[in-house]
Amino acid sequence: MDRIRKAYTEWSETYDSDRNRTRDLDQTVTRQVLGDRRAHAILETGCGTGKNTVFLAEIGESVLALDFSEGMLSRAREKVPARHVTFAEADLTQRWPCEDRSRDLIVCNLVLEHIADLSFVFAEAARCLEPGGRLFACELHPFRQYQGTQANFQRDQGTTEIPAFVHNLSDFTQAARAHGLSLDDLNEWWHAEDQGLPPRLISFLWSSSPDKEAADE
Repeated sequence: MDRIRKAYTEWSETYDSDRNRTRDLDQTVTRQVLGDRRAHAILETGCGTGKNTVFLAEIGESVLALDFSEGMLSRAREKVPARHVTFAEADLTQRWPCEDRSRDLIVCNLVLEHIADLSFVFAEAARCLEPGGRLFACELHPFRQYQGTQANFQRDQGTTEIPAFVHNLSDFTQAARAHGLSLDDLNEWWHAEDQGLPPRLISFLWSSSPDKEAADE
C-alpha cells in the first residue's frame, strides 16, 4: 500500500491536467448514475483530487471524503472548500472512520483495483450504510485488466504503473452478496474514443436491506 500511496501522491501534481480518458469517463458515469439522487450523508472512499467530490457536494447534505494520499487530499481541499464537506486521510484496508449505519450513500470510484481483499471493503460498506442505503462503485472493467491495463502516469523519466489487483465480475458480486448487499444495477461504459474496444469501466449500484437493523438485532 505504501507504493500505491507514494505513486498517487506524486501523480497528484498533474492528475487533473493529464490526458486521462478513464478519469473523464468515470466523472461522466458518476453524474449520470447519481444525478437524480439526493442524500443526507455521503461517504466517498478514494476521493483523489476531488473530481467527483464537487458533484457529491451538490447532491449531499454532508459529505465525508476519504483518501490515503495527502497529496491528493490537498488538491481536493483546494477544489471543494464547502463547509458541509469534510476530508480525512484514511486507509481503506483498515476500519473506516465512519459510524455504524450513518450513511445513506457510499461512493467508490477507481479504487478497488488497488485493494486485494474486496471482502473487507464490502464489510465496511455494509457496516456504515443505514438500512436501505446505497453503495455505488465505478471501476476499471476486468476485461481491460485482462489485457494488462492498469492505472499509470507519465513523467520525464518514464511511465509509473501503480500496483493493481485483477478482480473478476463475480468477485465484486459475491463479496457484496456475502455482506448482505443486493445488486440493483450494473452497467458497462465506453469512452467516445473506445470504438471497437472492450468496455473501459463497469459500474454497480447495491442496496442495503431496509430490514437490516432488525436482522442485526
